[in-house]
Amino acid sequence: MRMYAPNPQALQALRGSGIELVLDDVPNRDLQRLAIDAPAAAKWVRDNVLNYYPDVKFQIIAVRNEVSTATYSALLSNSYPPSRGSFEGASRSFMGPIISFLRNTNNPLLVNIYPYFAHINNPHHVPLPYAMFTAPRVVVRDSPFHYKNLFDAMLDATYSALEKAGRPKVEIVVSESGWPSAGGPAASVENAGTYYRNLINHVKGRSPKTPGRAIETYLFAMFDENQKIGAQSEKHFGLFSPNKQPKYQLSFD
Repeated sequence: MRMYAPNPQALQALRGSGIELVLDDVPNRDLQRLAIDAPAAAKWVRDNVLNYYPDVKFQIIAVRNEVSTATYSALLSNSYPPSRGSFEGASRSFMGPIISFLRNTNNPLLVNIYPYFAHINNPHHVPLPYAMFTAPRVVVRDSPFHYKNLFDAMLDATYSALEKAGRPKVEIVVSESGWPSAGGPAASVENAGTYYRNLINHVKGRSPKTPGRAIETYLFAMFDENQKIGAQSEKHFGLFSPNKQPKYQLSFD
């Protein structure tokens, strides 16, 4: 489970549940202050982490969501074919120290992967079946690897970028992936349900470049955000409606 703020009621409810949590702990507005004020940073950790640990199982504590790059496309300059994946010029300067830190501390890189946006931004070159795991045959050949779905291609392009940056052993956690049920092109309950079901089944396996391990992935999002500002599709990524009714029949077994 992933939370985008340390909500005390939610953290209290998670005590003893055994649910592993990814917590985005620090609001962007507080980053600079906490970076230079060690006592304030320590108090933040005490209040929002240690106060609930070990009853709450913190899997990952992220400084914040989308601190440096808002989208997958802002991170990579090349992503096609996946073997050409590389960090783009503006991101290369800050990604180098970040991935070095992650490698030295044995922590993963969190990446949001959205085939939906790749499809709607370029539907001619990114067919809907390729984005939804329903392509009947190989779509991209990138020797020695073949790709039938865009999710794997986007993930492996990021692994290629890590290799070019000299940090091939940094693991990637897919910190967000989802599909809207309304509000935009190709956004429907049917398409979203298909994407979520296929994604859940797919990440139990591997991508072509990561044999032998499952892909740790977090679905976005738990609930529709009917009051969210922005594109209409952004309001409809939830697995549940705001009234807590499920939109899809999903199994995580």
